[in-house]
Amino acid sequence: MAFDGNPHVKKLAFDLTARELSVVHAGDPAGLLSVLVPLNLGASLKASRNIEYDESIIDDEHVDPIGEARVLKQLLAINGVMFVAEIILGFIADSTGLIADSLDMLADALVYSLSLYAVGKAVQLQKRSAKFSGYLQVTLATGALIEVVRRFIYGSEPESPLMMATAAVALIANVTCLLLLSKHRTGGVHMKASWIFSTNDVIANAGVILAGFVVYLTKSALPDLVIGAIIAIIVFRGGLGILKLAK
Repeated sequence: MAFDGNPHVKKLAFDLTARELSVVHAGDPAGLLSVLVPLNLGASLKASRNIEYDESIIDDEHVDPIGEARVLKQLLAINGVMFVAEIILGFIADSTGLIADSLDMLADALVYSLSLYAVGKAVQLQKRSAKFSGYLQVTLATGALIEVVRRFIYGSEPESPLMMATAAVALIANVTCLLLLSKHRTGGVHMKASWIFSTNDVIANAGVILAGFVVYLTKSALPDLVIGAIIAIIVFRGGLGILKLAK
């Protein structure tokens, strides 16, 4: 990101194990080194040689735009279907937890759409995509919190069996999303954002299942309201995390 917008930098490749960065660039390498030294990561010039740029000597083994796009399309489909299913069943079950989780699914589906747009694009565009995703998460989380407060005031009667069954299906869907993302979670900021979203979803689904069980035991709507609030807070924090990452 320190090189973002630098017209002389043509290509980057990172070897994190060896703590080495290879740069294909135009001009004097001293100018690039002067940008890295202030980062206090112990930057020093190991070697430099002249090449023809079309030699493509650096293999971007960690960047797979085609694979990223394919995975994001699958995630988009899964989250889109689960949003529709959860929002309908959430109102049928009168469950704040399911409704909050469905809004989380909607946020993820929209975010995956943005990430799909950012695949293969410049770093700056990927950061903008992630930043918008973060704001989207924060907005939907705020809406979910408002719904929790409304139901706390006016009351609700959640149906625990439907809550648990729906959340269990959503859990399977989100674990599938994590498995699909695992290969690409160290990619660009847009892919890291997608990993954070799916991780939060798994936690939320487990919480809804637990809340449904407690509702069944206590015959009280309070556990459903609590898990709805917790999911909204998790989504809110996830959004803030994405905004921080996008910087």
